[in-house]
Amino acid sequence: MSGKAAFVAVLGRPSAGKSTLVNQICGEKVAIVSAVPQTTRNAIRGIVNREQGQLVFIDTPGRHKSEKKINKKLMDISGKAMEDSDMILYVMDASRPPGPEETELAALLVPHAPRVVVAINKKDCANADCAGAREFIANNGLDAQRCFSISAKNNEGIEPLLAALYDLAEEGEPFYGAEYYTDQEVDFRIAEIIREQAINRLREELPHALYVAVADTEFTGDDPSRQTLWVRAFIVVERESQKGMVVGKGGAMIKAIRLAALKELRQIFDWKIDLDLRVKTGKDWRHDDKTLRRLIT
Repeated sequence: MSGKAAFVAVLGRPSAGKSTLVNQICGEKVAIVSAVPQTTRNAIRGIVNREQGQLVFIDTPGRHKSEKKINKKLMDISGKAMEDSDMILYVMDASRPPGPEETELAALLVPHAPRVVVAINKKDCANADCAGAREFIANNGLDAQRCFSISAKNNEGIEPLLAALYDLAEEGEPFYGAEYYTDQEVDFRIAEIIREQAINRLREELPHALYVAVADTEFTGDDPSRQTLWVRAFIVVERESQKGMVVGKGGAMIKAIRLAALKELRQIFDWKIDLDLRVKTGKDWRHDDKTLRRLIT
């Protein structure tokens, strides 16, 4: 493959639809999706290979003002992606009025305006105000001519958005082979899928108080074409009192999480998956620098 090549940082407020958009653009499940704000905790790469060349999208955590240690780490990830990438895809939520956080994010992007493309997402929502979002962009130092109203959920308006990104991209050799749509390691993808299924089933603050650790993986079976990937993973919560919520009455909750995760994993991987899923406590892990360094990259 030859042509254009570029890294594209995907930035926006929590729940703007960044991960849904990256998945649609890549045509595969690259990033987990949830209604819970700040589901994304890492820089997730999704790779698009087309006749025009290769674009590598870096899905980042939603930018949200908070003094919590974990949130500062998440903000650092999106800031680094913005500085290191060739272009920035700024995703706005047309169903929410711009507030102080949106204004602050737009101001952060102004110095990079020549390499910013804006996706005004959720145009399919009844309360979407795409015209207001476009006016906000024009009034905050960004180029309203590079704004595209889209619905990431319904895959609408994405082709003109991609065309604008390819127009901005420079000539270069691809960073990955044509067969790649992400560069995530197997253990990471497994952990993310389990976390997605857990946070979509748990309530209140618990989704933010858990992470998933893959402890062991092993291929079983002599025939390579019929091997099973055996996985032992732990859902880690902050307090002993939270373990019961994850396990559920009679083990119903963790069983539901396990079965839903297996269904997703079997769609992603070619192997049969055997998942041993358990729960344990990592006391106050969100305040532990060593744990945060390991989880958030």
